[in-house]
Amino acid sequence: MIGFYDYTVVLTYISLASSMIGMTQAIGGRYKTAIFCLAFSGLCDMFDGKIARSKKNRTPDEKCFGMQIDSLCDVVCFGAFPALICYLLGVRGLVGMPIIVIYIICSVIRLGYFNVLETTRQQEEEGATKYYHGLPITTMAIVLPLAFMTQFIVSGFVFVIILHIVLLVVGILFVVDFKLKKPNNKQLAVLVFVVALALSVVIFFTQFRIPRKTVLEVPNIDEVVDDAIEGQKAEGRGGN
Repeated sequence: MIGFYDYTVVLTYISLASSMIGMTQAIGGRYKTAIFCLAFSGLCDMFDGKIARSKKNRTPDEKCFGMQIDSLCDVVCFGAFPALICYLLGVRGLVGMPIIVIYIICSVIRLGYFNVLETTRQQEEEGATKYYHGLPITTMAIVLPLAFMTQFIVSGFVFVIILHIVLLVVGILFVVDFKLKKPNNKQLAVLVFVVALALSVVIFFTQFRIPRKTVLEVPNIDEVVDDAIEGQKAEGRGGN
């Protein structure tokens, strides 16, 4: 089997699995579960690097594999997943679709650039960096649950506008080159508490005033065939 299999990448895979489950829940209109899955993926991502670095005898290939796997999973967990949630909730149309495209492209650029910098850095030094370049992509796992709390004070229309703004601003900050100091353990604990509090409010109190059935219904193959046959019959009768 190709790849490397040890405990250093387990959290990364759990994060990916959580996001994939969350996508199915979002498509089914169960947004509370989807937001929980997003936040849980973010929690896993906060600590996967610490766990990976706990193994002191990793080979260069193992380090590179872990970095690549982490970025690939992040594209799904914090790029495609939040974009899907926002799309299903109303970020679409002439304004929304360009915003989603910008967000996805910026997330990929950020992760690709991180891989380049991290590969070069690991060749020169050990340990973790103390600063992020730009906003880390996992920020959406914090920002989106907090954005959902605004449903208590705004209308459904304004809530969708907020999602537009959040997606655009966070996406742009992914690629803006500024230094952001990485949080220490105490700051991570505070972030976990804040997100947990937001999740509790969303899950137990938010009523989701926005329409739940937001996915366009796609006809099955039988309906498509029947429509085509009826169309041909209609054309035949018209020709007679």
